[in-house]
Amino acid sequence: MNLYNLIIQDKEQVSLQDVFLEKSNRNQFIQLIKEHTFIRELQEYGLPINNKVLLQGSSGCGKTMTAKAIANTLGKNILILNLSNIVSSRIGETSQNIKMIFEKAARDKTVLFLDELDQIGKARGSDDKDVGEMRRLVNTLIQLIDYYPENALLLCATNHPEIIDTALLRRFQLRINYEMPDAETLDQFYDSLLSKFPENLRRIERQYNISFAEAKDHAFTLIKAKLINRLEMNTPLFTEK
Repeated sequence: MNLYNLIIQDKEQVSLQDVFLEKSNRNQFIQLIKEHTFIRELQEYGLPINNKVLLQGSSGCGKTMTAKAIANTLGKNILILNLSNIVSSRIGETSQNIKMIFEKAARDKTVLFLDELDQIGKARGSDDKDVGEMRRLVNTLIQLIDYYPENALLLCATNHPEIIDTALLRRFQLRINYEMPDAETLDQFYDSLLSKFPENLRRIERQYNISFAEAKDHAFTLIKAKLINRLEMNTPLFTEK
């Protein structure tokens, strides 16, 4: 398995303003960005730089988008690696490949985003005969995190922090929670999504008690249906209010 084939080198331009975040979370990310902006000045005073961050909580609530926004704001490339795709029966090979990716990210001073970190935690207890090898994989990951340089940024994401090895969790200087959006926040999100479309395409039935990702899929599905219907009926997209 060539791990480089599993890396997503994302070029999407996302700003922090594009991400719907709770105020406390946004403030923590702004502080993180400022620390890496003024890294040399802070290091001159012997101050540690937070560069190991765990994004934890509900799926579809903006963890990956946050990672892209931070990388874009800092003017850095981002390497995205989904750990659920790489844990194979050949654990030694997996460990070596992960090490190669960490080395590449550190060398390029890039943002490394490890998605579904809990997959390693799950795999450790999946089969007694694999526990020893999986423990060695976790130990390798812990060592890589410990020696990850301050001028590179490691972001990890999980929907299930409760099953991750506690030794791994202790390595993160920041652990930021993502919750399902309430109705008011979802309305703001819908308004933002729909604002770029003609007025007569914006009137959709909104769903609630869902994630941002689910709301986006729902809204775009209805808009596409409306648009296709108008195209089939040869109806103008822009009509008088």
